[in-house]
Amino acid sequence: MKTHLYLLLLAASISAAPHMSSVSELLTLLQEMRESTTKDNLALRIETPDNIDDVNCVSTIFEGTEQLKHNPATKKFSVFFQKFERLKQFLAPNLAKEAKCDTERKTARMFIEKLMTFIRKASKNARA
Repeated sequence: MKTHLYLLLLAASISAAPHMSSVSELLTLLQEMRESTTKDNLALRIETPDNIDDVNCVSTIFEGTEQLKHNPATKKFSVFFQKFERLKQFLAPNLAKEAKCDTERKTARMFIEKLMTFIRKASKNARA
């Protein structure tokens, strides 16, 4: 019985590992991007949701990520954007039902911090 339980837990952890690895990689890359934008004093202003928990703001987060992606100063983080695209479907709820999202134009650093919070919360909700 113990062996059976062990194998079941092992199988569950293996199936969860790629997702968790991807989320931790995304967060690490975002941390590096945030430090880089702070150091480089990136002047980019991005529409940032006032409330990161608002499900109506998911597309706003994705649009802001696209702005970062196309900014020459963040081109060196192309690995982040590739990994984010792969996880985008997993992180996004049904976008067709979105309503109005309250936003404010904030610095790239502030947007990246909100994006990190969004990824953390979305990955926690997916595990639950």
